[in-house]
Amino acid sequence: MHAVTPFAGFGLGLRRDHYRDFLEGEVAVDFVEVISENFMVDGGRPLRILEQVRAKLPVILHGVSMSIGSAQGLDADHLARLRTLADRIDPLWVSDHLCWTRTSAHNSHDLLPMPLTRAALDLVCENIDRAQDALGRAMLFENPSSYLSFPHDEYAEWQFLAEMSRRTGCYLLLDVNNIYVSACNHGFDPRDYLAGIPADRVRQVHLAGHTPGEIVIDTHDRPVCDAVWALFARAMALLGPVAVMIERDDAIPPLPELLTELDQARSLAATARLEAAA
Repeated sequence: MHAVTPFAGFGLGLRRDHYRDFLEGEVAVDFVEVISENFMVDGGRPLRILEQVRAKLPVILHGVSMSIGSAQGLDADHLARLRTLADRIDPLWVSDHLCWTRTSAHNSHDLLPMPLTRAALDLVCENIDRAQDALGRAMLFENPSSYLSFPHDEYAEWQFLAEMSRRTGCYLLLDVNNIYVSACNHGFDPRDYLAGIPADRVRQVHLAGHTPGEIVIDTHDRPVCDAVWALFARAMALLGPVAVMIERDDAIPPLPELLTELDQARSLAATARLEAAA
């Protein structure tokens, strides 16, 4: 399987609210990320827009419904359509989530949690091998936000991800907000998570906002909070070159607000790396 070359830069999710900004001018980002399933079609305006943006900027394809943890295996049609899109767009890489979303008869359209067991690891690795073979490339997989755990878990999530990456050759998309959300909900130390992740396998970092409460919910509808910024700085001191992205999927503000937040990520990353090198 081909290696995923590191790409160091700062980007945003390409959302409909900002199509015109990206088409009509230069936006101060190094890449954009799109939801793969929104463009896995034969034609139409969204795909034409993506091709126009791709002519200006690198693109990452980020999926939400591969269902890599599905006991029924992967959907061959989904893989074929994703391969067609990837061949057409030539993305930096293709990513999805460590989760399951469907059974043979039902698609939940939600990122459902995996039991962290040896049997689940074997299943996930088998599915990843099939996906990477079908796409002809190594993939990235993202740590999910989590609201429950299973009584028979045999791994911490970071241990599961590390072994998954070692066995399949896949890479990791580290969502710092998801680490924080899961740490709050399950009571573990997020610093242990960062220490347990194989830094050399991480190619991308996500940042987002969440809704606080008795259960912390990953909502992507507000700015990154101070605690997540602090965890991001710690992560950047440990990681090599990675692509860093701000995610906003609801209550999407004008583009300048997101670019200001992205500048904060740039500044924190630069400071963290300087301090780590000192």
